[in-house]
Amino acid sequence: MLDVYSAPAAAGVVRLCFDERPCQLLDHVLTPLPPKPRATQKEHQEYVRKGVCNVLLAYNLDTGQRHVQVTTTKNKGDYARFMDWLVQTHYPEAAKIQLVQDNYSTHTYGAFYEHLPL
Repeated sequence: MLDVYSAPAAAGVVRLCFDERPCQLLDHVLTPLPPKPRATQKEHQEYVRKGVCNVLLAYNLDTGQRHVQVTTTKNKGDYARFMDWLVQTHYPEAAKIQLVQDNYSTHTYGAFYEHLPL
């Protein structure tokens, strides 16, 4: 992995880092008070849970470009569709894509076979 980070950019090779993050969607129980001059906004500690989402992000090591999608679930299908969208939309001409990612259970070759057409 460190070799990918330290290598110089190569023609035709796209180097991407991928990760995902689950997020809680929260709302206020009470409307926050507007801030007074030179003071921070005051908020009540209670909140209402409005569901969850999952943020998927790929970062291009050479250009600094970020590609993001938000889903309502966190599964193999979301991962496979994100990767397919990423390649088809942003890197269709790439000869090779080097991908750095963690070994979470959804990040497998099987995800592509299960959720994308052959």
